[in-house]
Amino acid sequence: MLHSAPKAFFHLLARIEPLQTLASRYGMRHPASFARRFIAGETIDEAIAAARTVEARGFLQTLDYLGESVTSLAAADAATREYLRIIDAVVGSGIGRNLSLKLTQLGLDVDRASAIDNLRKIFDRAEGFFVRIDMESSAYTDVTLEIFETLWNHGYRNMGVVLQSELHRSEEDARRVIALGARVRLVKGAYREPKSVAYQKKADVDAAYIRLLKLLLSEGHYPAIATHDPAMIAVAREYAAQQRIGSDRFEFQMLYGIRRDIQQQLVADGYRVRVYIPFGREWFPYFMRRLGERPANVAFVLRSVLRERT
Repeated sequence: MLHSAPKAFFHLLARIEPLQTLASRYGMRHPASFARRFIAGETIDEAIAAARTVEARGFLQTLDYLGESVTSLAAADAATREYLRIIDAVVGSGIGRNLSLKLTQLGLDVDRASAIDNLRKIFDRAEGFFVRIDMESSAYTDVTLEIFETLWNHGYRNMGVVLQSELHRSEEDARRVIALGARVRLVKGAYREPKSVAYQKKADVDAAYIRLLKLLLSEGHYPAIATHDPAMIAVAREYAAQQRIGSDRFEFQMLYGIRRDIQQQLVADGYRVRVYIPFGREWFPYFMRRLGERPANVAFVLRSVLRERT
């Protein structure tokens, strides 16, 4: 039933302001709320507190300031200024300096040149940081890689990009990024894409993920294997062992609050695990859109909670 839930329903929920207000009022303020399980909070102070807890448990972390698809240059400028404030706060806190961002949050849909300028401002402030440029739907793949490659060739080397195994093009894109000497974060992909550009069957997406993780482990530059799928994790571990690829040459990445049991086991087994920590006032629209992009995520989240014993 969840697989057939209409995408439009979740997007409608994301746009209903009274629901956003209620979610903000009750979803984050109670420490035992469901939302708190998966979102660190609405402020940078809450995100830093969550990051400290994550690091104390032996994990690496990335802060993910929520927001995307802004529709005005003013909103893009506001997001950029907030990133500068976040960077200063992270430096002052002493936690690991690692950020994730989306180009549409910086105004890509409004004006490409302005989005690039905003990204440069962030990089220029983010000394000692690693910044991951997230990948959005396939409509943004070309422009994201073009901007990434342009800035890389202009000396901005403290960054990486994300590739999605569900897209037919991703192996070619992976080789392109490897040739640059840049880092790739490999995900399966959360967007509902047409069959002309993406695999539609889970088995095909999984097979592509395996091909890509082997390529990245063998030829890539400190790849990030981002998955909560025990089968994919097992393949990565087995292949790394067979090829004598040390655990210091790659890392696993997972989302805050998802499969904490697997996260803890991987660290106990000597692997590096980075936890993505989402935060910000846009958490409710973000959460609804993620469910809408792939309604089966609802079942996945519920199963994740039920499987854990922590």
